[in-house]
Amino acid sequence: MPTPQTQNFSGLWLPLVTPFAQHEVDHIALKRLVRHYRASGISGLVVCGSTGEAAALNDEEQLAVLHTVLAEAGGLPVVMGVSGYHLGKTAARIQALGVLNIAGILLPAPSYIRPSQAGLIEWFSSLADVSAAPVILYDIPYRTGSQIDLATLLALADHPRITALKDCGGDPVKTQALIADGRLQVLAGEDANIFSTLAQGGHGAIAAAAHVHTARFVAVLRRIRAGDLAGADTLWQPLLPLITGLFAEPNPGPLKALMAQQGLLSNELRSPMTRASMALAEHLQQLDARMG
Repeated sequence: MPTPQTQNFSGLWLPLVTPFAQHEVDHIALKRLVRHYRASGISGLVVCGSTGEAAALNDEEQLAVLHTVLAEAGGLPVVMGVSGYHLGKTAARIQALGVLNIAGILLPAPSYIRPSQAGLIEWFSSLADVSAAPVILYDIPYRTGSQIDLATLLALADHPRITALKDCGGDPVKTQALIADGRLQVLAGEDANIFSTLAQGGHGAIAAAAHVHTARFVAVLRRIRAGDLAGADTLWQPLLPLITGLFAEPNPGPLKALMAQQGLLSNELRSPMTRASMALAEHLQQLDARMG
């Protein structure tokens, strides 16, 4: 097993979109995005997650995206999303990433298989065993089909490589229990739950909506961490309609529509992902304008 590294996953992490142009990854726009966000106060970037349309990228494209982001990150920590359902292939991919200077691996349950809780422990433990970087568990049952039970997460917290959780589990009781246990850094994965998770003692968030009004999201987290809940809530409440709008249709369609309106990228996704409807894109533009 590789020697454990330490990485603080607190604060706001941005699950970076993957820009496309003419059906190919737009590395020029990707570089521009990294430069745009690296001085925004975020704690780090997550590449090749669901917001990054990783499922639509082949292995070579994913690696190229990672290299581009690492080259432009300027020392900002970068986490790599790794998903799969073949244990041996996924392990080999994680081992290959070990030579790169990444801050962590974001690792969901295997999709489609729906293993038992014992199988989930074997999956995550086996992959953490071969990872040179710390592992962030990704609990997102509506994408993987597998619910990771609290007892399973607490058992995995004993692994020296498993240090954090991206929490999209939809169970506030489980979230609070993991925060109280304290061994995993709990990161809100559902953007609408950022305030509640942080106010209960969570460590941070991986938030797609923070591609826009990033400084406000950063300020919300910092005020909560400082104990200024009232000040944080004043900043937070205007964000809620925008967050709702950004997830009114499948992510990252609405997000890319708004970012395209801001000149950050082209409004292009890979099939079967589709662009946001015109009505939603106009609504998002109005919400964004109200934010100032």
